[in-house]
Amino acid sequence: MTQDPTGSGAGAPPGRDTHVRPLGAVTRFDDALPLTVVLVRHGVTPMTEARGYSGSDVPGPPLSQRGRTQAAQAADALFRTGRGRGRRLWPDLPRATAIVASPLVRTRETAAAIGRRLGLPVTTDDRFAECRFGEWEGLTGVEIEQRWPGELALWHSTGTYAPPGGESYTQCGLRVWDGLTALADGGAGRTVVVVGHAVQIRTAVGLAYGAPASHWSRLRVPPASLSVLRLWSDGTSEVTVAGYPTDG
Repeated sequence: MTQDPTGSGAGAPPGRDTHVRPLGAVTRFDDALPLTVVLVRHGVTPMTEARGYSGSDVPGPPLSQRGRTQAAQAADALFRTGRGRGRRLWPDLPRATAIVASPLVRTRETAAAIGRRLGLPVTTDDRFAECRFGEWEGLTGVEIEQRWPGELALWHSTGTYAPPGGESYTQCGLRVWDGLTALADGGAGRTVVVVGHAVQIRTAVGLAYGAPASHWSRLRVPPASLSVLRLWSDGTSEVTVAGYPTDG
């Protein structure tokens, strides 16, 4: 499953437009089954509530009390996702059979709540960790702007600018897509829950849309929200849902 985080089209399968696609579902003329991936952002932490940039350079912080409530709400939403009786979310999707989490504390706590609700074990994958913010770790946007004027805007708007000691959106997207490719190679016709982070989820959705990296920061990914991707082995991808809120 090939993808181009820069949006240039380099490395894409012949005839595939990786830049901008029309809205709506992917039209296919075969019976090939996709891998469905439900991307879940973790619940809030004290850092989230303080509006600080919290990346993967440090393992914490843990969920706050509100974040634990949000994790339970996300777990309930996932329990109602897929085929089954009663009122369902996206009833055409297969029920989840695996949960993979970023190795950070907040995502493992969120994934544990989901695992308990779905009756599934949780594994971790470093490729789904949050973007590394380097010297910006733990700082608010105001503090970053004071110390590095104009650079935060470059990071959000170019997709290729990296903070000091950190990662750009493109660099983050390369490893995230590598993780998704590994999941797709593990078999189609199933649903995998991936518990991660705001920037990490934006890169996955942006790549699945075929949008250039400079556009990825425009996607809003609320805490404990769900985003649903469908990935085919030939590189075709579809965004079914982006940023569906489960909080409240």
